[in-house]
Amino acid sequence: MLLTRKRLIPPVVLAACVTLALGAAPATAANGDDLALAKQLTKKVGLDGVNRHLIALQRFADTNGGTCAASTEGHKKSAEYIAGKLEAAGYTVTRQQFPFTYNETLAEKLVVAGAGVPVTAMEYSPSTPVGGVTATLAVIPADATPGCEAADYGDVTGKIALVSRGSCPFAQKQQAAAGAGAIGVIVANNEPGPLNGTLGDPAGARIPTGGVSHTDGQALAAKDGASVTLELRTFQEARTSYNVIAETKTGRKDNVVMLGSHLDSVPAGPGINDNGTGSAALLETALQLGGKPKVNNAVRFGFWSAEEFGLVGSTYYVYSLSFEQQLDIALYLNFDMIGSPNAGYFAYDGDNSDGVGSGPGPYGSGQIEKTFVDYLASRGVSAEGTDFTGRSDYGEFIAVGIPAGGLDTGAEVLKTPAQAAKWGGTAGLAFDPCYHQACDNLGNIDRVALERNSDGVAWAVGVYATSTESVNGVASGKAGKAKKQRSLTGHRAAAGDALAS
Repeated sequence: MLLTRKRLIPPVVLAACVTLALGAAPATAANGDDLALAKQLTKKVGLDGVNRHLIALQRFADTNGGTCAASTEGHKKSAEYIAGKLEAAGYTVTRQQFPFTYNETLAEKLVVAGAGVPVTAMEYSPSTPVGGVTATLAVIPADATPGCEAADYGDVTGKIALVSRGSCPFAQKQQAAAGAGAIGVIVANNEPGPLNGTLGDPAGARIPTGGVSHTDGQALAAKDGASVTLELRTFQEARTSYNVIAETKTGRKDNVVMLGSHLDSVPAGPGINDNGTGSAALLETALQLGGKPKVNNAVRFGFWSAEEFGLVGSTYYVYSLSFEQQLDIALYLNFDMIGSPNAGYFAYDGDNSDGVGSGPGPYGSGQIEKTFVDYLASRGVSAEGTDFTGRSDYGEFIAVGIPAGGLDTGAEVLKTPAQAAKWGGTAGLAFDPCYHQACDNLGNIDRVALERNSDGVAWAVGVYATSTESVNGVASGKAGKAKKQRSLTGHRAAAGDALAS
């Protein structure tokens, strides 16, 4: 999952797990024969197959510098492993190359009044000199749009500004601070936990920018005027990477069901949860579906690269399509971190029923959310909504009007006591304590959550490969023919009545 732009312990008794596994199929807009593929595919997609792919991804990282970051050998090996398996399974596979700016952190240090404070360099942050810069801390008062305008800062010439997260992108905050004369910015989280962030685009980055946790931010806010040393150094380089796209050879090509996950990790680690889990679940689902399945709608899988550098691969893909090609995509399903070790169960809030953050997705997104929520409920799991924050690869699909949805199990945000009571696990601990770290390895997975969510992937593919009528009104196969026949019969009857009169 991309760095922040502004994400089970399972039930404890085996008997409960058995009961959940035997639960009734969820109610959806599709019924009877329409659910046959979903039921079949869910049975075929198993944890053993998904976990085997994770083992392969771990080995590619271990033998290539400990990472599967975009453009590295670890990523190339992972991408070819996936492409080769999909080609062998009969899919039409393409490799889509694109340029991006590689960014790797070399040093992170913040010292305030002689005491060290944990700080994380924001992606694409400009570098300080070796050893950092020392200046006065300027605490910027919070308002409705903290640090979003240069006027918020006053005169901070030669100072390092401390500003709260919220209301506008981090890039806008550091640009406003630079405009007011600041030589560096520290952004404090406005919710529990550390703050990983991105400036989004190296072209918009002006001054060194880092993030600190909510707790550390509150402590720093009491030290206005203190001496601060900030060292944030990064390495940046123009590189290329590639997406792997695979599509079934059967099914309608003008009503495609598309799924995606990012395959790249951050440079710091192998990325087995983020996002080996999503990629492994998609790969196993694709293999069990096969390249020439009996489906009404074609199914397309996207394994994105450079997600961790600003959603570059998926953005490049979406905008490589003409409007008509975009229109051929009925919906997009995203899976990014679905096996977090302190897992939550989240479905993207397509209809904005939670009333939080960015609002609803394009029409059909609410129906997609219901499909996932109902499926997890059939497994005895009560899912929560999660906002479309723009942190993962659904972003550009939504931007061009394609309905979207998906699942995740949480990243750096802390699990609440209510969530721990509902799902198990540890309150006050991040859903993934190894998020974007070297310890995101095979030991960093809740395999019960991974199995449930992998089945959720398979269920959704089966439902929508059969029919997307609930999402976009397109009836497929027998249902479409029956509806057309009923319409023709009705017209004929009406015509007969007219003649009789």
